[in-house]
Amino acid sequence: MSDLPRKAVTRTAKLAALPLGFAGRATWGLGKRIGGKSAEIVGRELQQRTAEQLFKVLGELKGGAMKFGQAMSVFESALPEEIAGPYRAALTKLQDAAPPMPTRTVHSVLEERLGADWAELFVEFEDKPSAAASIGQVHRAVWHDGREVAVKVQYPGAGEALLSDLTQLSRFARLLGPLIPGMDIKPLITELRDRVSEELDYGLEAQAQAAHAEEFADDPDVLVPAVVHQCEQVLVTEWIDGVPLSEVITDGTPEQRDRAGQLLARFLFSGPARTGLLHADPHPGNFRLLPDGEGGWRLGVLDFGTVDRLPGGLPQPIGDSLRMTLDGDAESVYELLCEEGFVKESIDLAPDAVLDYLLPIIEPAEVDEFTFTRGWMRNQAARIADPRSPAHQLGRQLNLPPAYLLIHRVTLSTIGVLCQLGATVRLRDELEEWLPGFVPEEDLEAEELEVEALEVEELGEEVGEEVAAAEA
Repeated sequence: MSDLPRKAVTRTAKLAALPLGFAGRATWGLGKRIGGKSAEIVGRELQQRTAEQLFKVLGELKGGAMKFGQAMSVFESALPEEIAGPYRAALTKLQDAAPPMPTRTVHSVLEERLGADWAELFVEFEDKPSAAASIGQVHRAVWHDGREVAVKVQYPGAGEALLSDLTQLSRFARLLGPLIPGMDIKPLITELRDRVSEELDYGLEAQAQAAHAEEFADDPDVLVPAVVHQCEQVLVTEWIDGVPLSEVITDGTPEQRDRAGQLLARFLFSGPARTGLLHADPHPGNFRLLPDGEGGWRLGVLDFGTVDRLPGGLPQPIGDSLRMTLDGDAESVYELLCEEGFVKESIDLAPDAVLDYLLPIIEPAEVDEFTFTRGWMRNQAARIADPRSPAHQLGRQLNLPPAYLLIHRVTLSTIGVLCQLGATVRLRDELEEWLPGFVPEEDLEAEELEVEALEVEELGEEVGEEVAAAEA
């Protein structure tokens, strides 16, 4: 497969074959059970075969199909190990690689968008892409001023393919549900559809990336490459090397895993506070670990095609509800959830039951440091997915307001990546530093007074030293 299939009928046929394949395997499974195999073994084989076909098709099609696959891939931690294990490589491939489009197509787009003399803008241009993803691919090059750059070229027909794929996938979302326990697939597809126009607009992406690059320009922990040039279907940014997070997940040292996890959490919570924007595509293909020059590591962040605009940073009710949940204040938590629309007026829930539902989810914020593991993620997914569990029944009664939808997905996706990393993270430190409402106002005021008192004391010592020196 060397190009983005542009004809809707071709793409639809490939996607439509997925549920037919599921049905065929279900019939095969019934035959196996009649033949004497246990339901558990047959179920496991069915899931494995389904996963194999799903990820193969999603990876081949790029467009909305691959976008959906990338969004799902970060929840690999929630899958039973016997399913996730054999297909971890396929999931990883979905995160940062896809079959490239032909060189002639790339040159055609560059000529159309940059002009007939486009090659003169570059000292060097590598025709072989360094990365090929859902709606575009990246080529390494040297800009005419000598800077190494990444040239992102959008696939012709990407917009049509995105919408067509996601429409088709939504028709059999229910069949995909069992692959990711505890996750409702249909809202995920709807939200991806709603973001299509932003994802295709490289102008918006350039603005978001430039805002982050400026804010994090001197940051010792996070590096965002600067925007060099942008026009329709083409985005040129500074090139950054580094170890892809997908490689850290598979082969990283414990030090790399922990550092990557800490910086990922820091970027998640500090980004909105510092830029008013939330990077909303946190799959491992969009992050790199780079040496910081002092024996440590920095986090390189790529792809700002999808962002949530949060002018005041993350909403304060998130921090308030987290703090009150950790304090065990069930009544206040329930009251706040009702005010924010998480509990509809027609629903009446027991505040203590809501608290019991939330506490396991926010366990990482309860301790000074927490090790995110696939086992912990699987337990959370199983608790919420089991129709017999109180958590499942209560979760079905809760509502997710539109304003929180993207924040919720980004947070869950980030947690999924942390579990893939197996990272030990001081999450509470990041919440206290960056999440509005997590630290009570009175504590913040007391801390500010303490800092002011310390500054006055230091100033007094400096004045005393200067006076003593003058007298001497």
